Amino acid sequence: MLSVKSALLLGLSAVHAALTYKGVDWSSVTVEEKAGYTYKTTSGTTQSLEKILAASGVNTVRQRVWVNPSGGTYDLSYNLALAKRAKAAGLGVYLDLHYSDTWADPAHQAIPSGWPTAVGDLAWELYNYTKDVSNAFQSAGIQPSIISIGNEITAGLLWPTGKTSSYANIAQLLHSAAWGIKDSNLSPKPKIMIHLDNGWNWNTQNYFYTTVLNQGTLLASDFDMMGVSYYPFYNSAATLASLKTSLANMASTWGKEIVVAETDWPTSCPSPAYSFPSDAKSIPFTADGQATWIKDVANIVAGTSKGVGLFYWEPAWINNANLGSSCANNLMFSSSGTALSSLSVFSSI
Repeated sequence: MLSVKSALLLGLSAVHAALTYKGVDWSSVTVEEKAGYTYKTTSGTTQSLEKILAASGVNTVRQRVWVNPSGGTYDLSYNLALAKRAKAAGLGVYLDLHYSDTWADPAHQAIPSGWPTAVGDLAWELYNYTKDVSNAFQSAGIQPSIISIGNEITAGLLWPTGKTSSYANIAQLLHSAAWGIKDSNLSPKPKIMIHLDNGWNWNTQNYFYTTVLNQGTLLASDFDMMGVSYYPFYNSAATLASLKTSLANMASTWGKEIVVAETDWPTSCPSPAYSFPSDAKSIPFTADGQATWIKDVANIVAGTSKGVGLFYWEPAWINNANLGSSCANNLMFSSSGTALSSLSVFSSI
């Protein structure tokens, strides 16, 4: 018979191992280091960000990849160098392919400069680009755990060709992107993700996937994961309860692995542009509040069939503390680069 102590220890281990992927997006660390920032543990010891993350329980880092950005920031070579650091620290890598020269999100999905616009030609370009990126990582000795074919593509990708005015085009493009990975030299192969925003909104998720899969070009077997962005500060309807329902419906409808690919919680939000969700209003805008939020979201993911991961978006981007939101600070590091107590939450999800 197990002793009480043994049972407790086993229980704790089960809680810690609930999520396969416990991560952060650290895309901008090289930008911050070039600007002169350094990172420190909660006790004030200067270390590389990857070592601090790994010691805090993070096991995978997310990196956005742009095609031909001005100045090279976030391009392939930038990401290869960053991924080598992650691998050396024992971290897995999740590539977020934006398929643009700049930000791709629900309001921006510009075709990279020099790429064709006719859907057949564009699909071929996309296939070869995705395969080339995949092969470059294999050649560098890095096998990503996850590759997302597009970023927040709720309104389509590679505009104007891949706008939602043509789900047939979207389906063809996603099929080509997925096969760029499948036909690559990567071994082992990563999980292939499709990533939408507003993960709390089941209607949004249901309409996109039902419509795109009904085209017959994108097959359910083309991808493994459904990723969602889930933020508390853009819509009061983004409740934890709605997220739970949406993810449960996604899992039961399509049987894919489920990941919250982006989330944040503020330590300062004096003038939010929108009311916070009703079931999150008791969570304080503090480091403790960040830990509570991450645990709450992680518990929903872990309680979902095939719920496998959570990623916090850019917690170390010191020069951009609001992270594009109306909240003044969503970082898990101080302005001087010291880790907040909340960072250790990754050891307990």
